[in-house]
Amino acid sequence: MSERPEGVALVTGSSRGIGAATALMLAADGWPVRVNYRSDKEGAVEVVAQIEAAGGTATLWQGDIADSGDIARMTAPDDDGPVLVLVNNAGVRMDNLSPQLEDDQWQTVIDINLTATFRATRAVLPKMMRARFGRVINVASVAGIRANPGQANYSASKAGVIGFTKTVAAEVARRGVTVNAVAPGLIETAFTEDVMEGDMAKAIPARRVGTPEEVAACIRFLASGQASYVTGTTLTVDGGLSA
Repeated sequence: MSERPEGVALVTGSSRGIGAATALMLAADGWPVRVNYRSDKEGAVEVVAQIEAAGGTATLWQGDIADSGDIARMTAPDDDGPVLVLVNNAGVRMDNLSPQLEDDQWQTVIDINLTATFRATRAVLPKMMRARFGRVINVASVAGIRANPGQANYSASKAGVIGFTKTVAAEVARRGVTVNAVAPGLIETAFTEDVMEGDMAKAIPARRVGTPEEVAACIRFLASGQASYVTGTTLTVDGGLSA
């Protein structure tokens, strides 16, 4: 890790949950971290405070990943250098059975989960390729791998993220840039609190839900020098749900 170029890590949607845990771990590995939030400023401020209290470096970046202008601003180089680690974590769900899905429910989920991942990745790749070092980690979902009734839009967006990950990885591998995805299963966050009731954990071979830190640990590995020969893959973090 000491030979890596000077640069920063950007974690979208890092005011809470998987994004917050990821920001903390990347900062612990010495990356200056851009903590992004759209509306949860309080949560993002707390993440920055935790990073700084642990001796790390973090800056606050408000921005909506659905806005191409905000993506351009958040991915631009600054005094700390270019974005050399990009974690496309921010996402949204608008669940409904396919016959009842409205056009805006479909389009919003695709725009935020898939199109924004493309735009942010496109923005950082030129600097990564020039530096001959880069890590792009896309947060997909087991819903992009296996059926999950009521989530046709979400599943399509996350399956698209996985396909996008594979193709871009093949395009940039010769330049020292890796592109991978993690596919969380049921993780205990605010994002999933509305589906935590009932017996969902019984369908998971591990018989429990996961934690944000368990997903973040996998992202941390994929961002590290130890993962330099890992690219184009999707690491499932789901307690065996997709096995």
